[in-house]
Amino acid sequence: MRQRIEQEALRLGFTACGFAKAEPVEEEAVQVLDHWVEQGYHAGMGYMERNRELRLDPTLLVPGCRTLIVVALNYYPQRLLPKEGYQIAYYAYGKDYHRVVKDKLHQLLAYIKTIVPEVKGRAFCDTAPLLERYWAVKAGMGFIGRNRTLIIPGQGSYCFLGVLAIDAEVEITEHIEPQHVKFCEGCNRCLKACPTGALTRDGIDCRRCLSYLTIEHRGALPLEVLGKLGRRIYGCDTCQQVCPHNSLPAPTSEPFFAMSPDVASLIYEQWQQLTPEQYAVLFKDSAMERAGYEGLCRNIEAAARKC
Repeated sequence: MRQRIEQEALRLGFTACGFAKAEPVEEEAVQVLDHWVEQGYHAGMGYMERNRELRLDPTLLVPGCRTLIVVALNYYPQRLLPKEGYQIAYYAYGKDYHRVVKDKLHQLLAYIKTIVPEVKGRAFCDTAPLLERYWAVKAGMGFIGRNRTLIIPGQGSYCFLGVLAIDAEVEITEHIEPQHVKFCEGCNRCLKACPTGALTRDGIDCRRCLSYLTIEHRGALPLEVLGKLGRRIYGCDTCQQVCPHNSLPAPTSEPFFAMSPDVASLIYEQWQQLTPEQYAVLFKDSAMERAGYEGLCRNIEAAARKC
């Protein structure tokens, strides 16, 4: 059954698929998460402090679940924005990934029901207290790099993760053995390249992370990061761009992740004169809705000072 589910996942467009037993998170990972929160590295993301019990045990989040099916979906753009223009994180080029990934997971669940009609499940994509990267590693899909992204050997880190929790037992996939996870040893490119020094040995300090500050943060941008914003107006891909595992990224074949021609063609003056009405039309069903109109305008104004 595992092989059939994996084949269907790949047919649906997912680029990797793994299976993990639904069980409490290992104590070492719990300590890492708790330390990260205690250091205040989660910045204004108060939700990382809430629902701790659910986050650390998927069987509490989805009572009765026995297997976690973890999938990855490549989002690396087929065409990049010109370097001389404003920059948007690659993941936000197209449609909101939450909807795209969850829709495919629902299709995968429908397929599983043809094998096990009575099966029940829930789909997640960055939409619940669930440690997706942890479970991706447990499912044998890859390892966590120093930039704290999941790196899939041979594919890199430009991928969205989704999880389908089902109440049926499926044979798990073996996770990558420790001797094969030393791909980051001797490489500090992401740590050195981070514009604000947000990458630490303990994880990402979101209080300095340009991705967090330009998307999640509300209010004025900290003065100490303004000079390091560059042309970024939504997110930051630097730690992934310098990663050797992303040296030859394969563009996504998912049409939903292509940038709208109307957005791609915007010039400086049009960005700076963006109205709420234009914003609502241009970024409807886009991940860029996360920052809000005021947040995006704040970023554009800050970047304009440096361009």
